[in-house]
Amino acid sequence: MSSKPAPRGRAARLARLIPAGRARAARTPFVLLVVLLLGGGLLGLLVLNSALSEGSFELDDIQRRTKSLTDEEQALQRDIDAYSAPDALQRRARELGMVPGGDPAFLDPDGSVKGVPSAAPRSAALTGPRAPEALTAAPSTAPAATPSSTPSGTPVSPAATTPAPGGTLRSAPTIPTPGR
Repeated sequence: MSSKPAPRGRAARLARLIPAGRARAARTPFVLLVVLLLGGGLLGLLVLNSALSEGSFELDDIQRRTKSLTDEEQALQRDIDAYSAPDALQRRARELGMVPGGDPAFLDPDGSVKGVPSAAPRSAALTGPRAPEALTAAPSTAPAATPSSTPSGTPVSPAATTPAPGGTLRSAPTIPTPGR
């Protein structure tokens, strides 16, 4: 058996300052504290990582939903642009019986007239407005019946006819209204 040589001199004095039996007992709580801190840190990181993953999935769902709503918005905007295009507006106005107006005239605050008004073109004015039920129904291939017609076959709007003696209808003279 080998025994350790006893410390001498300065080493012996330092050895007396450090107790030999209590060193192991004081080290145990420190080791437990370090292990608990490391375990708690790992559990905290695991919970944080799980929360970030869940937030990432929610963010992905929200981005996907935003993309679909943006696509829908763009499709609706294209529809609006198509309906508000000048040729589409002109086509729908003609379907409603509207015609391009003539030259406008303007009234000044003092009552003087600026410009020379003119009526709508004669060919466009001969076609009467459609009945309201014809606007909602699908257009048919057969010509629409007019409320009344003149002997020459041109349609006459009901407002422009007056009853004549004898029960026949005659056309009233039409005077173009300036600015319409």
